[in-house]
Amino acid sequence: MADSDNSRTLPPVTRRDFHSVLAASLPTYPHLAAGITAPAEACNDDPAVMTWREWCAARLDASKSCRRQQKLEAKLISMAGSPQSAPDAWKASDEKLGYSRALDRERKAFIAENRVAEILWYTPAQTIMGATAKLHAIVDKWQPDAACDEYPWPQIRAVIADLLKIDAQMSLQRSGRDQVSPPGRRRATGCG
Repeated sequence: MADSDNSRTLPPVTRRDFHSVLAASLPTYPHLAAGITAPAEACNDDPAVMTWREWCAARLDASKSCRRQQKLEAKLISMAGSPQSAPDAWKASDEKLGYSRALDRERKAFIAENRVAEILWYTPAQTIMGATAKLHAIVDKWQPDAACDEYPWPQIRAVIADLLKIDAQMSLQRSGRDQVSPPGRRRATGCG
């Protein structure tokens, strides 16, 4: 494929970057990003995390294509009216603006995003980060909006938050650092 994005080199993701991206996507847990500090070593070679990174790039491309198409459509409607009421004006304005090309680009971007998503669902996670990445993709792809409080979205976001905390704690323990504690709370030391 001449226009394939598969050859694009994705930026390296560190554990800290991974945690920041996912924590920022959980609006019901604003304290989470401040409460998680994980060492910045490179992510494991979990195929689910690598596929998630590809999916994030494809998702961003699809979202940008959608916004561009919507802007052009609004402009086209304001210039030419509806395609049913003024088909010749619509066609001429479309050619000038490039709406049909943008619509086709959007369709292709969503097809590409869906292909990578399908690969992600069937890629076995080998780490907590991999499982968390897959859950994040599910939430980002299908919840109606980022702060949706309808079942099961808050519950899934809570599981993602738990997994991020567990991964950060395990990472800190492996590096010999202290455990993660929520902001404003310190671990009790000693007895009583």
